[in-house]
Amino acid sequence: MAAALFVIDIQNDLAIDPETCVPHAERVTAAGEFILKTARAYMETETGSTKPPLASIVFVQHEEKPEDGPLVRGSEPWKLVFEPRAGESRERLIHKTTRDTFASNPDLAAELKAAGINHIIAFGIQSECCVESTCNGAIDAGFGVTLLSGAHSTYDDGDKTAEDIEREVEDRLEKRGADVIDWTEAAFMWDKGHGIRPPAQQKR
Repeated sequence: MAAALFVIDIQNDLAIDPETCVPHAERVTAAGEFILKTARAYMETETGSTKPPLASIVFVQHEEKPEDGPLVRGSEPWKLVFEPRAGESRERLIHKTTRDTFASNPDLAAELKAAGINHIIAFGIQSECCVESTCNGAIDAGFGVTLLSGAHSTYDDGDKTAEDIEREVEDRLEKRGADVIDWTEAAFMWDKGHGIRPPAQQKR
């Protein structure tokens, strides 16, 4: 069986625009760039490997109605920071209108299982919203789930910092049976001697 890497809602409004992005957007995008580089390199060279296969990269893009928020289809805030590569059949784009990617795409779980995928590896924005909801949707659909710590984040909320919320989300998902690992562990698992090294880590 195999895994799919979910890149959740890393969009301009949340990750790039200095007026609206989450406080730790730079950390998430730096991690995301490295994760994708190593994952893609691994997918190109994993034939014959004894390591678990990575079968697909799923880029998730949230969209809203104009009266509900800025992530309106076709707008600059809605655009993705990372996109699937043209002509690469193992990379796909999924749109959603709810926090849970699986709820917005009722056929997705069956499609992934038909492709031999039984595990979801997730990172992105926002931790307690679309990231947690998609992970819960995956668990409910019968997938194993791994959340990449340090590669997801959100906004501060009152007395809670974004990092407080990140940890709370990780704790809740672990209680549901998900694995939580530092994103560099996944990246180094996929790195097959390419000499790739992670960016400097911000203190958490």
